[in-house]
Amino acid sequence: MENLPNCPQCNSEYVYSDGTALICPECNHEFQAEDVAEKVYKDANGNVLVDGDTVIVIQDLKVKGASSSIKKGTKVKNIRLVEPEDGVHDISCKIPGFGAMMLKTSIVKKG
Repeated sequence: MENLPNCPQCNSEYVYSDGTALICPECNHEFQAEDVAEKVYKDANGNVLVDGDTVIVIQDLKVKGASSSIKKGTKVKNIRLVEPEDGVHDISCKIPGFGAMMLKTSIVKKG
């Protein structure tokens, strides 16, 4: 059985091929397999990031509701890369002393 990508419009897994295009039976969206490219996440220096990487914060970050900020040089282990809901923050992680946070790839470097 072919390993076809999910529909980029509705994320349905029931996509089928008609020979020239891929079709989603749930939303009737037609697309090419090349249109569904894997997103590449890069840090501030252009290094490719993957789930589980350790990164270092490259600037001080103010945190709403916290009495202190995340200092430049803070090491964050075991990051998880996510599709940003707000269009900006694409790293989900836990920062010691702060808990669960969302960060931008542009403010970290691979550690």
